[in-house]
Amino acid sequence: MRPEVISIIVLVAIFVLATVRSVNLGALGFVAAFGVGTFSVGLAADELLAGFPSAIFVILVGLTYLFGIAQLNGTLDLLVHWFTKLVRGRTAAMPWIFFVIAGALMSIGAVFSVAIVAPLAMSCARRHNINPLLMGMLVVHGALSTAFSPISVYGSFVNEVVADADITASPGLLFVAPLILNTAIAAGVYVALRQRTPVASHPEYALASDEAGAGVLGGGRGTTAREAGEASPRSEVDAASTTTSTIGVTTERAVTLVGLAVLAFGTVAFNLDVGFLSLSIATVISFAYPQRTNGAVAKVNWSTVLLICGVLTYVGTLEEAGTIDYASDAILGIGLPIVAALLLCYLGGITSAFASSLGILAVIIPLAVPFLKEGNVSAIGMVAALAFAATVVDVSPFSTNGALVLANTAEEHRPTIYRQMLRYSALVVVAAPPLAWAVLVASGWF
Repeated sequence: MRPEVISIIVLVAIFVLATVRSVNLGALGFVAAFGVGTFSVGLAADELLAGFPSAIFVILVGLTYLFGIAQLNGTLDLLVHWFTKLVRGRTAAMPWIFFVIAGALMSIGAVFSVAIVAPLAMSCARRHNINPLLMGMLVVHGALSTAFSPISVYGSFVNEVVADADITASPGLLFVAPLILNTAIAAGVYVALRQRTPVASHPEYALASDEAGAGVLGGGRGTTAREAGEASPRSEVDAASTTTSTIGVTTERAVTLVGLAVLAFGTVAFNLDVGFLSLSIATVISFAYPQRTNGAVAKVNWSTVLLICGVLTYVGTLEEAGTIDYASDAILGIGLPIVAALLLCYLGGITSAFASSLGILAVIIPLAVPFLKEGNVSAIGMVAALAFAATVVDVSPFSTNGALVLANTAEEHRPTIYRQMLRYSALVVVAAPPLAWAVLVASGWF
C-alpha cells in the first residue's frame, strides 16, 4: 500500500482512538509519526524530529508561563477590572471589545495578537460568567478578520506570492472578504452562544459584582464574587489577586504590566519572536519576585503542549510522505474547474486546521497557480477564497490560535471546551470553504 494512503488511514485511526479511549491525541500523533515515518516512509529519527513544531512549543510554553505569573500576582485581574470599567458593566459588549482589540493588533502586523489578547479575554470570561467558547472564538475571528490587511504578515505574503506568479492581484478584496466573512461568522456565534450557560457553575465564572449585570452571556444571573468566595474558599494568594476591592497597581503588577507592554511592542514593532520574548520577560519577573512566581511553571499547560506538538509532528510526516501533494494532484486532475476550485478550498481548510495557516498558504497558492492561469475561474476571487478557507479554521484547537484559547481556559473546564472547540472547528471546516467558494468564485462577481 502506498505511504500516502497508509498515512491517511493512520490519521483517521488516531482520531478515533483518542475519542474512544480518551488518550492524549498528541501522544498518539508522536507514535503515528514514528510508526508511519519509520516503517512506511523510511525516515530517520532526525528527519522525524524535523517536523516537531519547535516554534509553537516555545510560544505555548513562554506565553502560558508569562501569563501564569500575571495570574498569580493579580495583574490579569487588574486588567479585567479595567476592561470592565471600559464597557461600564455592559457584559454583552465584552466579547466584541476583545474582537476589535485582536483585529486591531493583527491589522498592523501582530501575527500573535491572539496570544496577547486571549489570556485577558478568557480571564474576563471567567470573572463575568461569559461563555468561554463564545469569548475564545470571537477573539480568534477578530484576529482573522483583519489578517489580510496590506501591511500585515499574511496580507503582504499572499500579495507577494500572487505578484511573483504573475497573477492579477486585488489587495483590497483580499483584505475586505475575510473581514466581512469572519465578522458575519462571529455575529452568528454570538447569537448562538450568548444565552448558553457556561460549562459549569464555578466561582471563577461568577459575576464580579452586581454592577456587571445579569449574566446575559451566561444564560443566567450567576453569583457575585463575594458569594462565590463564601461558597468555595480560595488560597490567600488567589483571594488577594481576585477580590475586586483589593485590585490596585502594586510594584509587582506594574513590572508585569510593563512586561506585557514590551511583549506587545516587541512583537509588533520589531517582529521579535513572541515565544522567546515572553520567556525572557517571564524569567526577568521571576528573578525579581521569586517567591511570588514559584507556581508559575505549573501554569504551563503541558497537556495542550503535548497535544499540539504531537499532532503537528505527524502533519510533518504527512508532508514527507507526500500526502498533501497526493491530495492536490488528485484534485487538480478533475476536469470540472468549478468543482476543482471547491476541492482546493477544502484542501486548504482541512490541512490548515492541523498546521500553520501561513505554511499551508505557502503550499496551496503555488499549487493552484497552474489552475488559476487557465482562466476558467476568477483568479482574484479564488486567491481570496483560498486565503479565507485556510485561515478561518484557526479556531481548531490544533492550530496556534485555537491552542492559545484552550491553554488559557480554566483547567477544570478545559476538556469540555476542547470537545466544544472540536465540534465547532469541524463545523467551520465543513461550512467555511463552500461559503468562500460560493461568494468569491462560483458567484462570478469578481
